[in-house]
Amino acid sequence: MMSRREQIREKIMERVVVDPVTDCWIWQGPTSGKSGRGKDYPRMSLSGQTVAVHLVMWTNEHGYIPGKKQIDHKCRNRLCVNPDPKHTEMVTHKQNQKRRDQARAAAAMIGHNGGPALECEEIR
Repeated sequence: MMSRREQIREKIMERVVVDPVTDCWIWQGPTSGKSGRGKDYPRMSLSGQTVAVHLVMWTNEHGYIPGKKQIDHKCRNRLCVNPDPKHTEMVTHKQNQKRRDQARAAAAMIGHNGGPALECEEIR
């Protein structure tokens, strides 16, 4: 007989595709929708409650998340539910916002002003 922890992991992994390049565990099930602050986060039903899959996976693998902490997607992919510290990490709200802002700034530098990313052309 499987433990509750094993049952939860199996239920999640039934809807996950592993990206061989990034090692992100991409959720293929329902999400929180396409708009709003929490858009595109994975959602599932667990014991009659709708829950955030990345939080369930983190708790299942690492334990309790204190009230003043958040789980940050270091890989910057909201659909990733990989609990590996290379992908998700428990941080403060301030750390999470700082990382988000840094990622946005870095993305804005690629193809500045909305244009295509710059590419070097090799001289022949």
